[in-house]
Amino acid sequence: MWARWLTKRGRGVHSHDVGALRAATRRARLLRGALVVAALVLLGAAAASARELETQERGLLPDGTTGVVVVDLSLSIADEDYNAVRRSLRRLIAEDSRIGLVVFSDVAYELLPPGTPASELRPMLRLLVPPKLGPPINPWSSTFRAGTRISAALELAGDMLERDGVENGSILLVSDLETAPDDVPQLTQTVEGLRRSSVDLRVYPLAPSSDGRLIFEGLLEEGAFAAPLDAEEESPVRSGARSRVPVALLVFGGLLFAALALHERFGGRLALPRPQRVR
Repeated sequence: MWARWLTKRGRGVHSHDVGALRAATRRARLLRGALVVAALVLLGAAAASARELETQERGLLPDGTTGVVVVDLSLSIADEDYNAVRRSLRRLIAEDSRIGLVVFSDVAYELLPPGTPASELRPMLRLLVPPKLGPPINPWSSTFRAGTRISAALELAGDMLERDGVENGSILLVSDLETAPDDVPQLTQTVEGLRRSSVDLRVYPLAPSSDGRLIFEGLLEEGAFAAPLDAEEESPVRSGARSRVPVALLVFGGLLFAALALHERFGGRLALPRPQRVR
């Protein structure tokens, strides 16, 4: 009776041997259920792999901050370190950062105020060469390049951020981390003061000694050391952040689409041709 009613309503096909299709119907339901479960599992796996992708910014300065770059030009800076200094500045230029600039030896000098476009660093690049290869007269000649007092440079950078009312401030120290022995207590106080004022301090190390690195690892939070740039990253075009290919996400996404395709192929409804009306 029910089958006849559906037939009259145009919603089904009347069949006296419908019971013979029960096994096939059961298999189709099991197959559809298995494919739906597989699709949901793959969707969850794809979402989980997407959450695990690296989201930390790869810039030298944290996103959304105005930074002060503090460059060490003391006598302890080796000739080969100047290439690394230029690479770090080129990276900042390529990232279109807003920065201030401090250069220091035992005395610190403000060269650019906070908020200056990093493109203003370009004239500096030709001067950041080993002294024996550089121009005869420059701001960091032998009268300037002496001992090292990192605390004085960091204090000046913090004062610049406070003076200009910078709320989201950061400092990037480009140094070999060698400071005068009697500067270590003051350096500790300075770093603690920056932490209390919520200034993010990062370090771009220039081949530091084990002692220098140990001191700063004890003072700074985990992740404060920026990874050294490769020589091939010296070009501004290639200095952008590099992201790894999300292999897991691509694999799970591909399997998800495959499961959906199999569902449509083997678990879809049976399409019957519409009966033609007899005129």
